[in-house]
Amino acid sequence: MDRIALFGTSADPPTAGHHTILRWLASHYDHVAVWAADNPLKPQQTPLDHRMMMLDLVVQDIQWQYPHVICYPDLSQPRTLHTLERARQRWPHPIAFDLVIGSDLVGQLPRWHRIGDLLAQVRLLIVPRPGYDIEREDLAALQELGGDYRVADLDPPAVSSSHYRERGDRTLITPPVAAYIAQQQLYAS
Repeated sequence: MDRIALFGTSADPPTAGHHTILRWLASHYDHVAVWAADNPLKPQQTPLDHRMMMLDLVVQDIQWQYPHVICYPDLSQPRTLHTLERARQRWPHPIAFDLVIGSDLVGQLPRWHRIGDLLAQVRLLIVPRPGYDIEREDLAALQELGGDYRVADLDPPAVSSSHYRERGDRTLITPPVAAYIAQQQLYAS
């Protein structure tokens, strides 16, 4: 059975960390579906079309080596369960899905919309994030909900979108994303 990595991210903006994660996913999965997430818990985000375009620039940067990493804007839904429904329509059975989440989200999972239904249909791949330890009690709660997970053997750089937004440090983002931000005059203070 093929296994597809589902990687939705706020990408506000996508950073060198996203680039590293995508390359890791590409070397471990048959297919990597990427989209900029329309997160209802983050109302002050840069418009979705800009975030999707920047994320696509990161994907394009690695597609010459990993053509199976592709942006799917239609997977961006406010609820992850709805994203999974769209993915199932696009890739009917027998496909297995791994939902990629950062370690910063593990403790929030019990509060996600219909989390039991979601966990019954996917395996989680938890990507470590510097500064966000994976707590045993969070993993225990995940298992109580019926969640199957694994932790990626990846050590991404200690960069984040919020650090870029706060400091404007261009070393945190890829050159194509920096050029797009300048052209569109995004994140100006």
